Amino acid sequence: MDKKISIILSTYNEASVIEQTINEIFKYLKNPEVILVDDNSPDGTLERVKKINNPNLKIYSRKSRGLASAFLLGLINSTGDIVGWLDSNMDSLAAKLPDMISKLDNNDLVLLSRYVEGGKDERKGLRILSSRIVNLICRFMLSKNIRDYTSGIFVMNRSVLNEVVPISYGHGEFFIEFLYMAKQKGIKILEIPFTQPPDKEGMSKTASNIPRFIYLSFFYMTRIISSLFRRG
Repeated sequence: MDKKISIILSTYNEASVIEQTINEIFKYLKNPEVILVDDNSPDGTLERVKKINNPNLKIYSRKSRGLASAFLLGLINSTGDIVGWLDSNMDSLAAKLPDMISKLDNNDLVLLSRYVEGGKDERKGLRILSSRIVNLICRFMLSKNIRDYTSGIFVMNRSVLNEVVPISYGHGEFFIEFLYMAKQKGIKILEIPFTQPPDKEGMSKTASNIPRFIYLSFFYMTRIISSLFRRG
């Protein structure tokens, strides 16, 4: 029997790319449940999404609350045996979902990684610098067995949630703690290589300028340190 698949997306000002991303998911997966959580985008993202006529698309709109709570809201409302998270900007990566899902037969969580052999990050400036610095710190302070703590693109068997419950607050750094706790609980994690494409319009959730880089760095470091003292 085919397993039901749920893919969660969060959006803020993604009007220029979100339709393509959703259409690509439906193209590469058989009858997936797509759950979109929009944080009150002022650019018309929600209006674009509502034009997509597919009964398997669930839409939730709310005032801005961040990535962590969006992911948790998506999980709560998902019904899939397999649950995944895809960046709303990365429509090209939807093609990798079938291969990722097939590897769940022998793994609990499959993660796209820029920092395993064959992976690459094509972004520029502070975005690539901040990613490399955070991941180096994570490997040093947490576990060297995970190479990419911040890609945030993954699929997992729903049974993982019996062992690890995601934190409901924070920015993209919530995924660091989620991965670390999964590893601590013995969850089998597989990283497969991917190429992070250059930034395009709509990519505004991570560091892109010096003040925001400093601001988010505080939250990332706090989450890394708190992970060391958290055990379930």
